Amino acid sequence: MTILSTDKVKLNVSVKDKYEAIRLVGQMLVDAGHAPQAYIEKMIEREDALSTYIGGGLAMPHGTNDSKALIQSTGMAIIIVPSGVDFGGEEPAQLIIGLAAIGDDHLDILTNVAVLVSEEEDMQRILNAASEQELIAIFESGMAS
Repeated sequence: MTILSTDKVKLNVSVKDKYEAIRLVGQMLVDAGHAPQAYIEKMIEREDALSTYIGGGLAMPHGTNDSKALIQSTGMAIIIVPSGVDFGGEEPAQLIIGLAAIGDDHLDILTNVAVLVSEEEDMQRILNAASEQELIAIFESGMAS
């Protein structure tokens, strides 16, 4: 099972608020078998405690520390929201990455993704990806290094 696959990527999504965005990426993680349904509520709980907005148009919702035991395998789910969604940051999030990670995997993933999107050019390539496959290829090349 790969961390990222086409069934966990959605382009041109429109959501009414950050909770709908979190439920959407959370459901993709659940459907892919990374975590049970209860994990989505833990993602919401985490967001209420501390925003998962990272900056530069990126939010990375994930569960609370006490939800780690629920996670069955490490995975990511990505939605692109061209119009943006307010995560409480100085600008709206357009790239929302849901994360379920075993052990310390989440630290490696967060670091890799943060480095990838810190390059304005890479962030634009991600936001402008024409297909799920193209988006995955950008992430795989960026995270392999």
